[in-house]
Amino acid sequence: MSWAEIESEAELRELLGEVMPRAATKERMLLHERDREWLAASPFCLIATSGADGTCDVSPKGDPAGFAHVIDDTTIAIPDRPGNRRADGFLNVLRNPHVGLIFLIPGRNETLRINGRARLVREAPFFDELIVKGHRPDLALVVEIEQIFFHCAKAFMRSSLWKPESWTTDTLPSQARLVKETQKVEESLEELESYYGETYAKRLYG
Repeated sequence: MSWAEIESEAELRELLGEVMPRAATKERMLLHERDREWLAASPFCLIATSGADGTCDVSPKGDPAGFAHVIDDTTIAIPDRPGNRRADGFLNVLRNPHVGLIFLIPGRNETLRINGRARLVREAPFFDELIVKGHRPDLALVVEIEQIFFHCAKAFMRSSLWKPESWTTDTLPSQARLVKETQKVEESLEELESYYGETYAKRLYG
């Protein structure tokens, strides 16, 4: 069976129809009080970036609720925490500042979306407000908001994401086994199990 590919905006609109009026008018450029409340309640976001050549990356960021620091009505900052040092998204930002963020609140099917231009900041007065468990970040992603709006709940409702009875956490092997089977690593499976074991949580901020 041959594929039927969409190749133009007109063709896409013919298939999907026009944008719903309420969806077309929900974009804002300034943080609303409700946006600030959402950010204060959110412990997790996804950050999408794109390199100069168009290759894309999406990186998860998480901390205690309210980790996204509001600087003013058009600017927020997201602290960096110790990780694997790949810095794929940060490298993209240096080449192309455009970013897209989705902020989640556990149990809520809606999300807050922010699109804008980002820069990497290694020091600023507000860094003192980003300390968690004694860790003061060495880096923060500062985002100048160009577009912000609440996204509807349908994707989360369809996926039953927040319903524990739908969770299948034991379907796949442990993280240690996934690493051992999909990467060329020197560590033994036992060493990896130890690394991703009980002490893993103790290294989140150092």
